[in-house]
Amino acid sequence: MNKKVMSLLIVMALFATWISGCTTVAPQAPAAAPAGETVTLEFTQWWEPELPEGAFRALMDEFEAQNPGIKVELISGPYSTTREQVVAGAVAGTMSDVVGLDGAWVSDFVKQGSLASLTDLMAQAGFDDSELAAQIQLNGATYMIPVVNFVYPVFVNLDLMEAAGVANPPSTRSEFAAAAAALTDPTNNVYGWVLPLSLEQPNGIQNDVMSWVWASGGSMMKDGMPDLTNDNVRGVAEYIKGLYDAGVIAPGAFSLREQDKVEEFANGRVGMMISSLAHINMLRERSPDLNFAITALPAADDYTGKRGLPYASWGIGVASNGEHQAEAWKLVEFLMSAETNSKLSSIANAFPGNVNSTPDFVQTDELFGAAFAVFQEGYLANEFVGLPVAEELMRLFDEQFQLYLDGSQTLDEALNQAQEAWMEKF
Repeated sequence: MNKKVMSLLIVMALFATWISGCTTVAPQAPAAAPAGETVTLEFTQWWEPELPEGAFRALMDEFEAQNPGIKVELISGPYSTTREQVVAGAVAGTMSDVVGLDGAWVSDFVKQGSLASLTDLMAQAGFDDSELAAQIQLNGATYMIPVVNFVYPVFVNLDLMEAAGVANPPSTRSEFAAAAAALTDPTNNVYGWVLPLSLEQPNGIQNDVMSWVWASGGSMMKDGMPDLTNDNVRGVAEYIKGLYDAGVIAPGAFSLREQDKVEEFANGRVGMMISSLAHINMLRERSPDLNFAITALPAADDYTGKRGLPYASWGIGVASNGEHQAEAWKLVEFLMSAETNSKLSSIANAFPGNVNSTPDFVQTDELFGAAFAVFQEGYLANEFVGLPVAEELMRLFDEQFQLYLDGSQTLDEALNQAQEAWMEKF
């Protein structure tokens, strides 16, 4: 072979080897995101089904119009389903970018490291938090912001009350017991009151049991610790036991959940229920002919002070594992702005989470005007918010309370065992 040709082949072989080596060992630069790439935020909540159809999606469309390049995918379902999804996502590390939160969940999620510090996100965005009506904090950092707040008054079926000869919605415990007895008609499957005590979803202890304690200015706590054996809690337990034994509570209480309670009321099978203002829209859509009113939770007959109002919030948080926390915060900020918060609280018929927001329902809707009057005359009370393993505390009390109601143990046994179980969690 010609020496020149041989030399050329050797050079070409060496060059090819060098190129191959460079390709193998040279570090790869991270791929840049394509210009104008759209970020899609997953937002899991139970709010959309409880609002007029299309109303919440319209707000998301407004957010997307103000924030080109960010889309919002709503993952919506009933409260119980949403809770299951969020809990599962927290355990698996797959929580949606933005999540609707119940204050009772926050402590558990923070311990799991599932929620991002909103304090940090607010600082990074230069957000002024003075407009926020409330923040749910643990260890000095905010993890949930109440977007809107719902009081839990008593809903009464006016047609059933008229048929039973009950002139006015009850204001005291004795009046409530008398009304429940008058409304109860087992032959026609109608009962005075509905009490959801499902262990699967034990928030009935918060909304339907302890709410009676707060309505008369009582407490289940003392100096930041459980106090379940005090006279206020004891009196409420005895009162509910009396209603249970009288047969005025809808059957199946031990397995009923909140959504079942609303279903019973919507179908005219119960005369009274304690429920969220958020359910007014649902009742109007489901049962447009249902004639109902709202009143404050009855207080003990000798109580004359301000009444505690059970309440729950549509809280919002951001997942700690999310890749788009800055964009997620933009959505939170949008919902908490005075203008948007006024819109949302108005369509939800709730009290706003922004101190500068004003819902329009106070003057335009008789039912919500009545609820606002109840709110003005009382004070918000929910001692479960921020407690460690709050939902588990409800379940632990629920277990003992059910045994007391069905006669399997005494009141002392129920309250003492619940107290002991709670202390272990503190």
